[in-house]
Amino acid sequence: MGVRLRTTLAATAVVAAALALAAVALFSALHASLTDSANALAAQDADRKAAVVQMEQQGPGERGTVSGLPASPGAPQDAAGGLPVPPPGGPAEGGALVVISRQVTTGSGTVTVKGTASLAPARAAMRTLTAVLVPGIPALLALVAALTWLAVGRALRPVSAIRAKVADITARDLHERVPEPASRDEIGALARTVNATLDRLQTAVGAHRQFVADAAHELRSPMAVLRTRLELARPAERRLAADALDDVQRLQSLTADLLLLARLDAREPIRTRETDLAQIVAEEAARARPRTDVQVALRLTPDLLVDGSPDHLRRLVANLVDNAVRHAAGSVTVALTEEAGSGQARLDVADDGPGIPPEHQATVFDRFTRLDHARTRDTGGSGLGLSIARDIALAHHATLRVVPGAGPGARLRAVFPLRAPARC
Repeated sequence: MGVRLRTTLAATAVVAAALALAAVALFSALHASLTDSANALAAQDADRKAAVVQMEQQGPGERGTVSGLPASPGAPQDAAGGLPVPPPGGPAEGGALVVISRQVTTGSGTVTVKGTASLAPARAAMRTLTAVLVPGIPALLALVAALTWLAVGRALRPVSAIRAKVADITARDLHERVPEPASRDEIGALARTVNATLDRLQTAVGAHRQFVADAAHELRSPMAVLRTRLELARPAERRLAADALDDVQRLQSLTADLLLLARLDAREPIRTRETDLAQIVAEEAARARPRTDVQVALRLTPDLLVDGSPDHLRRLVANLVDNAVRHAAGSVTVALTEEAGSGQARLDVADDGPGIPPEHQATVFDRFTRLDHARTRDTGGSGLGLSIARDIALAHHATLRVVPGAGPGARLRAVFPLRAPARC
């Protein structure tokens, strides 16, 4: 659950608990107050009846009033003490009564007088309160939830804007910044901190790119001079120069791979254009390689267009085919097909070599990974080819993986999104 929903639920739960406690306290207080009122009325009724009894003992001429209240001449009398009783159909009928007794001493003995009061008004008041609270509390909770949802959403709106902007920022547009709200609260501090972090990141990436450019210049120039001198060695030094030339050539290749990986890591913009992937695959697969005993078979679907950098795509295909030729026993198959209905091109490069063990299929794309430890450094490569191929695929929004259980040998599969057809 998001922060907005959690806050709304928490606020609603707190208000619900407070209202429940308030309702219980209100019910208890009202019930006690109404009960006390009924007891007071019953006590007044008992006192009035006791006074009537005492007046009757004094003589017939003094029965007119009791404490200013007229007697009820037509009211039925209690058989034992001549006391008035509530008439049938009175206010206490069908409801509970509160009864309070009084002891009155008369000439003929002690008489017990009972005063009564109906609880019907108290129960009616409780029913009215219940009728108000039962629909009122849920309505109030719904109002609290709605107001909390709106208030939290308004407070988190700058956070959503910051998140969306950070999600759009890549290494290509580190100059952009997240919007800073005008408020001087925690959200404003978060926006300023994110922008400060982006400033430092932009500086670091710029320094990294400058280092890559400087390293490319400083490394390539002396190696090119050294290679030229070795190629121009005197005839007596040709054999020694040939060995040194092989090392220089390998060092140049390794340097180029490392610089390419550095540029890919820096997420430098790739200049893309409409590219015929089938043509690139055909040209790179047909290129001559040191192992002339390995046959490379092609199965290509023509006119598969993608948006990409031709140079980078050539390097990807070359690395995959070179890796397959290096490990193959005698044949390599390169197939380029279109996946029906998916708008994607699938490139499969398979060899008939020993294959890739299942435990290494996830790590084969790591840098400097060489599964055949018995292979010499001169024939085994640097272990960067598949890593470069994977990074190039990711830069083109493609995928590169090992196809498990594809028969003898290894099968590597790259899937590229095809160029969307132009609309008229």
